[in-house]
Amino acid sequence: MYPRLQSLVVAMLCALLTAGCATTQAAPEPSSGPTPLTASAALGDFGTVDYCSLLDVGAVAPGAAVTPTFENCRADAGGRTILVGPLAFDSDPNIKPYSYEGSVPDGVAVQQSMFNDQRACTRAITFADGNRLDLSVTDAGADQAGRCGVADAAVGSALTAVTANKVGRLKFPDRSWGLVAPCAMLDDPALDVVAGAGSRPTTGLSGHSCIRGKLSFKLTVQTDEPATPAETVGGREARVRVEGAFCLVDTTQPAPGLPGRRELAELSVVETAGTAGDGTCALARTAANVILPRLPVA
Repeated sequence: MYPRLQSLVVAMLCALLTAGCATTQAAPEPSSGPTPLTASAALGDFGTVDYCSLLDVGAVAPGAAVTPTFENCRADAGGRTILVGPLAFDSDPNIKPYSYEGSVPDGVAVQQSMFNDQRACTRAITFADGNRLDLSVTDAGADQAGRCGVADAAVGSALTAVTANKVGRLKFPDRSWGLVAPCAMLDDPALDVVAGAGSRPTTGLSGHSCIRGKLSFKLTVQTDEPATPAETVGGREARVRVEGAFCLVDTTQPAPGLPGRRELAELSVVETAGTAGDGTCALARTAANVILPRLPVA
């Protein structure tokens, strides 16, 4: 190649390279602003949250008897019950905005529920991903302002635990029903007649409950003493009762790792046409005969 032509080619290449470099822009710097707080970032694994770690009992309910369950924390004192949890992801038309005066992390909203506001004050901490943590204070008195003061204190306690990374974890010993996957129990063709053919199991947020068509099943720690006489269902001592449109069957076992407490397995069948009756309870017993024998024994 002639020297002059070689010089021209080199000059053209340099021009092209220069033009290419001139159109290249540096990647934008990542945002350094606050990150909206999601429920998973706040609480970690939903299936092992110790909801009682979110409640400063000494500050919110001094002297309360506290029961940790798989899906919430219950504190009882002087005829008043405080519940922290459960988690929920569905919309609730009763939940409305209100002016919460405490500090709230970025992306989080604190709301109130108008449901049963003659006996309960209910709050909802809604995270940036739309999942919410429900909290409620219930008693038989007429002092709604007092109940709501305690509810707001419980909200503040929960948010403080979350932002300080002090959310505790439940540990489930061997044979605990906290290790059972409820949707695996409902994924059985023998339950088609109860749940409805073609229905599929859908797990709850905590992983300790499941719904399949007309049938639901949850595992937790018992917090109320049963009032219904016992009978044998599915080879276990169980209780069958009607509550409105539902027929429920539940059984218990000593809670491994929680002396004096009992774990609870509860299944229910809903009567879509109205009030539950003998037919609904016959279906519930059918489901119990399939499910209960498969639960581990502590």
